Amino acid sequence: DSLFFNRKFDAIISWGLMFLLSKDVQEKLIQKVSDALHIGGNFLFTAPNKKAAWKDILTGQTSRSLGVEKYKELLLSSGLALIEEFEDEGQNHYFNAVKVE
Repeated sequence: DSLFFNRKFDAIISWGLMFLLSKDVQEKLIQKVSDALHIGGNFLFTAPNKKAAWKDILTGQTSRSLGVEKYKELLLSSGLALIEEFEDEGQNHYFNAVKVE
């Protein structure tokens, strides 16, 4: 359990990591990220946009994406508003949220 060193941040980035966590841990992490952000701070993370589970080649563990709708729900319930979604050339799906409350 991390409290982010009892600090507040203007931005938090999780690139290529969220989907390595269980559903429960992802849900808790989104709330903890929100708690660690200043109002107006950004949370940028990557996860596949479709709900899915697969075996990660590097770790051998099950990876899972909760899907766009679930991520939107979790962000909103944690005081974050999704302001942008996009994909890069490698088809990594990005979620950019801002802390609103």
